[in-house]
Amino acid sequence: MQDAFVAAVATWPRDGVPANPAAWITTAARRRSIDRLRRGRAQADRAERIAELARLDAQEHEGEEPESAVEDDRLRLIFTCCHPALSLPARTALTLRMLGGLTTGEIARAFLVQETTMGQRISRAKAKIADAHIPYVVPSEAVLAERLQGVLAVIYLIFNEGYSAAGGERLLREELCGEAIRLGRLLSELMPHEPEAWGLLALMAFNDARRAARVDAAGRYVALGDQDRALWDEGRIAEGRAALDRALAQGRPGPYQLQAAIAALHLDAPSVEETDWRQMAEIYRALAALAPSPVVAVNHAVAVGFAAGPEAGLALLGAPLRDPRLRDYQPLHAAHAELLRRAGDAPGAAEAYRRAIALSANAVERAELERRLGALALDPDVEPPPGAASTE
Repeated sequence: MQDAFVAAVATWPRDGVPANPAAWITTAARRRSIDRLRRGRAQADRAERIAELARLDAQEHEGEEPESAVEDDRLRLIFTCCHPALSLPARTALTLRMLGGLTTGEIARAFLVQETTMGQRISRAKAKIADAHIPYVVPSEAVLAERLQGVLAVIYLIFNEGYSAAGGERLLREELCGEAIRLGRLLSELMPHEPEAWGLLALMAFNDARRAARVDAAGRYVALGDQDRALWDEGRIAEGRAALDRALAQGRPGPYQLQAAIAALHLDAPSVEETDWRQMAEIYRALAALAPSPVVAVNHAVAVGFAAGPEAGLALLGAPLRDPRLRDYQPLHAAHAELLRRAGDAPGAAEAYRRAIALSANAVERAELERRLGALALDPDVEPPPGAASTE
């Protein structure tokens, strides 16, 4: 594929852009694969691979793609790469790297592993594709459902990186949020009877609705309780409510629908103090039962900390703090600091803040944590901005 793009850059300015650029790229890549196989592989294996690629090449007319229910180029490629022969984490990570615009480090952060570990996983996934002779084939409508979970995960993780960037000088990468929502809309329209597709769209729309209020004019972090709610996007909120209603009407709850319900509680509350934290804690409990993960455990502890007091939240946070997978997970240490501060343990809170700051590669998040640490040092009894330890 990379060779094909190089060829396009070289020839399109001279010859003009073809009528179907995606088909041109696919055909050029396949023919380059044939040439490379002829030069580089053992005879028997080479013959088998060449025959398969030649068959695929022959079934296309120049400038035409095989029939597929997925019309959008990027969404079609995501379905193509989310092949069930790979494990769900492997296909998700590989697709994010190849198509999602995320670096290996950003993907590693999402999967709570070291960058070197994630690099090895992606390399093994590529090797498995080659060794198992998994062809590049656009999936038919009949197999879309078996690939849905991988596609949902890819879109969600693209959105998450846009919503809270792992590194850099910006908290938000708006272009990733916008592309993830675009893909989510297409997916919901393509598979309208899949409630989790609607649940994911609702979740992204609800969170994106607050985008303009999450940083101030100078680009500084604004806690949920300090956000100007007049800046919240009512159109996005309405889109999220409609999508969540579509999902819930189908009577098959899933993790994305539950997360969307949590996001809706934040939007429905007049203020952080008036948020229904007890209901939120119960939804997190249900989410942990349905799709257990250490990140869900952290968010559950924070919600309980607001519903039943910081000591109750700290008791639940003990398990995540002992989980080696979360050793370098910055939000865990930031949440720990806030619960300790609210419980009156200023020295413990300061230590947890320092740990979170050391793990922050994003300049906006790091500056906010440093501000909170400074406020703690000036006055251990200072009240934080409302919602400073929100579950977002």
